[in-house]
Amino acid sequence: MKIGIIQQHNTENVADNRRRLMEKIRALANQGAQLVVLQELHDSLYFCQVESVDNFDYAVSIPGDVTEAYSAVARECGIVLVTSLFERRATGLYHNTAVVFDTDGSVAGRYRKMHIPDDPAYYEKFYFTPGDLGFEPIDTSLGRLGVLVCWDQWYPEAARLMALRGAELLIYPTAIGFESSDVEAEQLRQREAWMTVQRGHAVANGLPVVTVNRVGHEPDPSGQTRGIQFWGSSFVAGPQGELLFTAPTDREVEQVIDVNMERSEQVRRWWPFLRDRRIDHYTGLNERYLD
Repeated sequence: MKIGIIQQHNTENVADNRRRLMEKIRALANQGAQLVVLQELHDSLYFCQVESVDNFDYAVSIPGDVTEAYSAVARECGIVLVTSLFERRATGLYHNTAVVFDTDGSVAGRYRKMHIPDDPAYYEKFYFTPGDLGFEPIDTSLGRLGVLVCWDQWYPEAARLMALRGAELLIYPTAIGFESSDVEAEQLRQREAWMTVQRGHAVANGLPVVTVNRVGHEPDPSGQTRGIQFWGSSFVAGPQGELLFTAPTDREVEQVIDVNMERSEQVRRWWPFLRDRRIDHYTGLNERYLD
């Protein structure tokens, strides 16, 4: 499968962010991309640095004008497109939602982010209701996609449940960067941990992983911090965790990566983790903590 990724630096101009994405989607399709994956909340700045009711204005209805625009470009290019939108479900009810469009522009499915962080400069619990669609892969004309979002990528349970339900690929639209007060050594440890845990999901489940992050500096509107330096480093890993592509930390990237989807079958024959799981002894996993 030829997978296109777009690592973009956003501005406060939503229309321009979207225009640039559309151009890049078309360019990747012209290079042969069959699947294109966008970063988390790709139409705007990462507004969760502050808690402001005005930021709910960024939310869009699904379906609506925005999904129609992405549907149209998926249909025009004949690609499967993974988007990440701030969903206005009802008055006072919002989700962080990935919407997947098939090659004919139809909505193949959606996933609502399940794990919602609440950290300095990442005040997502103020904006997003936790997902209620479960960890269900999305069937497309290219295969069954296990789409998750950002904070979900730290949880092996989420990746495993997607794999157990037949996902052929794990996909993570992402918005993560350096906290301005951390020293350089701590920043590097965090970025390496982020890549390592996701490569571990690839190994443990015998599936490729596609992670697409933002890049560049976005200021804190409140002025209380120095903002977030999104670390880029979007990557694609194979089913043994091998890195097939890694984007730089400091610039925008549009790239097509060839992924051999047949390798997963062979890797799972060599390393039959699903066969050897002791499902009769995992009951404690549905507990918060085992005292």
